Amino acid sequence: MNLNRILSLAAAVAAVAAAAAVCVVAASFALYAVARDYIGPAGGAAVVAGVFALIAAVVAIVATRKATPKTKVGVPPPPPASPMEKAITLAKAHPIVAVGAAAVAVTVMARNPAVVMALVSSFLAGNNAPRPPK
Repeated sequence: MNLNRILSLAAAVAAVAAAAAVCVVAASFALYAVARDYIGPAGGAAVVAGVFALIAAVVAIVATRKATPKTKVGVPPPPPASPMEKAITLAKAHPIVAVGAAAVAVTVMARNPAVVMALVSSFLAGNNAPRPPK
């Protein structure tokens, strides 16, 4: 993104925020004016505070609720992806980043053969390594 586009986006966000603030102030003043006629100034202020607290609570609930996917009855969920599957998916999604990461890995391995030996020995040890006591 160039600087002109970033500044335009920032100006648009500021304009929307200012318009929202004006709307909130106007709505709260109108609500206060209506409530003040029926229950007095203190009651009108309490009504305004209560209404906006209720709105804030509803927005917070909507923003923080978690989406739960609907699962079919009797169908087991798919097993979680292994780290290798995740890495392959990431490499397919971002091939340039994958090539860069591979280049860095090759450079590190070429400069420090002890890292290669540690990786090879850890893969060869596999499940034969002693388990730590529980």
